[in-house]
Amino acid sequence: MNHLLIAPILLPAIVAPFIIMVLRYHIDLKRIFSTASTVGIALISLALAIQAADGTVQVYELGNWPAPFGIVLVLDRLSAMMIVLTAVLALAVLLYAIGTGWDARGANFHALFQFQLMGIIGAFLTGDAFNLFVFFEVLLIASYGLMIHAGGARRFQAGVQYVVYNLLGSTLFLFALGTLYAVTGTLNMADLAVRVAELPAEDTALLRVGAMLLLLVFAIKAAVLPLHFWLPASYANAPLPVAALFAIMTKVGAYAILRVYTLVFGPELEVTAGLAGDWLLPAALITLAVGAIGVLGAREIGRLMAFGAITSMGTLLTAVALFTPEAVAAALYYTVHSTLAAALLFLIADMVMERQGGEIAAKPVMAQSGLIAALFFAGAIALAGMPPLSGFIGKLLVMDAARGHDLVWWIWGVILVSSLVTIIGLARAGSLIFWKSHGLPPQTHTLDKGATPPPVQATSSNSALPFVACFGLLAALILLTILAGPMMSYAEATAAQLFAPDAYLETVLERAGK
Repeated sequence: MNHLLIAPILLPAIVAPFIIMVLRYHIDLKRIFSTASTVGIALISLALAIQAADGTVQVYELGNWPAPFGIVLVLDRLSAMMIVLTAVLALAVLLYAIGTGWDARGANFHALFQFQLMGIIGAFLTGDAFNLFVFFEVLLIASYGLMIHAGGARRFQAGVQYVVYNLLGSTLFLFALGTLYAVTGTLNMADLAVRVAELPAEDTALLRVGAMLLLLVFAIKAAVLPLHFWLPASYANAPLPVAALFAIMTKVGAYAILRVYTLVFGPELEVTAGLAGDWLLPAALITLAVGAIGVLGAREIGRLMAFGAITSMGTLLTAVALFTPEAVAAALYYTVHSTLAAALLFLIADMVMERQGGEIAAKPVMAQSGLIAALFFAGAIALAGMPPLSGFIGKLLVMDAARGHDLVWWIWGVILVSSLVTIIGLARAGSLIFWKSHGLPPQTHTLDKGATPPPVQATSSNSALPFVACFGLLAALILLTILAGPMMSYAEATAAQLFAPDAYLETVLERAGK
């Protein structure tokens, strides 16, 4: 077995408790170990992506127990792409949090950050549906701690709402898993795919119930309307560097939909045919439209970016809901783009909020206004899908993949109109914050409402790290634009692997003799 496969889960699982137990009162050592762990995860993820690039599927059997009897981790092109994306995003967010002193506004930021990475990467690598639930719970616990980092009444209230809503999703997840286990006797995803295909038609009623419950759970995680209510307040009131990391969390829901509804309940399976796409497509289009309206109507910069994240998820899930190799390839390209673009804008929003508060209004000129305005302009172009950045390419790919669909005009219309509304909303916010502020006297630093002031020793107002993180994400978006051809080749190969899962099934179940 390739032990490198478990390393990106094991490394943060070791570093997080070490930080809590040994480095509790040493902020500099916390930063060093957390950064070293995140860099290590990035290097390991890159090595795994290189191994998976040729289409090889690798399996890691925990305790050397073969599937379906033991827990397995599975590496293929899709999981490799997602863990690399997670590692790149995590490194940028961590550098920003250290550079601004956000990590020192609470006791356990770095430990929770590492547990969060453990949960995200574990969700992408697991080959077992129950352990997908386990890693979802690790995500939930760590993300709640990060959400209320630095305190504040509004932050705590939003955190409680976030936990309650996601616990509802967890309960539905358990019901779905119990239903599937009762019908099939297994929760290993490869074994589930085999057994589901062998079920006689008269025994599939409960199977459809389980499949629909799973879709509801993943839709909650992906913030699909009308199950999106937890996201705007949660992301807007969380520390915005944390919200930038959360840009990958909604992608966990989209990833789970892709994985389960191509592997276990594939498009060719008659008993669940159309179950996901028929419901998901209209919901995704409505999510896209509502997100764009939210961007236009937002009065606080945190909520502006939260609705921007909803808009990007609507576009992504529109492509996913088509369930064709071409559409899934477009969705994968757009996944990388939307994660980086949303994270960039959340970090820029934090810069604005720290300097002049969260309200979108004309205020005195902030420090480093020109540089932040340039970053905001580039990030807004990326999120709205304007040329020349990768968002424009991603939306064109999604629209092209929808050409043969019965609802093609609806899909094109919603994407184009929502893009226009998003552009207007972002332009309005940018003009108020950066343009109309000129001519007013300079303003000193203002904290967001309900936040705890940072410790004096932790604040580094002259640090270049925040701008390094932001320009790093922008550079990644430019690179994604320049390398759109190779990236789409990888995405197309990944989609082909998803829709032809024989290699996945054979590799996972090889030792079980199935």
